[in-house]
Amino acid sequence: MTASIITLDNDRQRLQLAPNMGGSVTAWEWKNDNGTIPLFRPWSGASEDRYTTACFPLIPWSNRITGGGFEHEGRFYPIHANRMQEHYPIHGDGWLQSWAVADQQPDRIKLTLDSKHFDDDPYHYRGSQTFTLLNDGLQIDLTVTHLGDGTLPYGLGLHPYFPSNAQTRFMARAEGVFLSGDDPIPTGHSNTLPETWNYNQPAALDGPLIDNCFTGWNGKAVISYPDRGYQLSMVMPDCNGYSLMYRPPGGDCFCFEPITHPIDAFHMPNRPGLAILGHGDSLALRAKFLIAPIG
Repeated sequence: MTASIITLDNDRQRLQLAPNMGGSVTAWEWKNDNGTIPLFRPWSGASEDRYTTACFPLIPWSNRITGGGFEHEGRFYPIHANRMQEHYPIHGDGWLQSWAVADQQPDRIKLTLDSKHFDDDPYHYRGSQTFTLLNDGLQIDLTVTHLGDGTLPYGLGLHPYFPSNAQTRFMARAEGVFLSGDDPIPTGHSNTLPETWNYNQPAALDGPLIDNCFTGWNGKAVISYPDRGYQLSMVMPDCNGYSLMYRPPGGDCFCFEPITHPIDAFHMPNRPGLAILGHGDSLALRAKFLIAPIG
């Protein structure tokens, strides 16, 4: 597959998207007197793997589902594993499909996806992503509308990759975290954050692997780049308290994902964060990424 890149470009920033690669962002850059600064980790163009892009949508659910699927209203709905490196189906199916450009303005692009039982999954939905260049950053609106009969549980998320180095500092509120064993599936919840996992105050991004869902998030995260002279804030206005962090050891990037539900919420009591949608019902997620100078 050859990525078909579309671009939004103004005097402050440049956004590049690949609609036919899962509606992914391939680059988001800020312009200054010295050139451009990558605000998301840019896609190299060497792989079609969406995990190498700058950001991709999580629709119609986020993260992993165990048990080969889920039960809803007395019926079992199978979901196939969808990534070679994963034991469980992950991140829905929108990232695996080609999106269409529904509208393009000088400062805004809307992508849409009509998905009906992709890979024999139970979901029939319409997805939309609207990317808007703001004076001080980028806004992404992700929406899903259930088109099938009856009801199904839905969730959403975004998977942005942020560059990092030894000087980078990160802060995001958390009151607790879902812990896991040898894989990322939760085994329990703790109100005590493990050592090097506490980002209630600005802290470095070194340490062992984190691939976990945090609770008690207030919808704001701040990444500071003192060596580059700016900070990037991520704001999720309608946050319901969940966030997911992926911090690989020794990496030059990390993920902090705005999400609507925890990992494997389909198999948790009361299915926290999942929205039960009937025909024509919608669920939306908005995230803003705002840049500001330091000092």
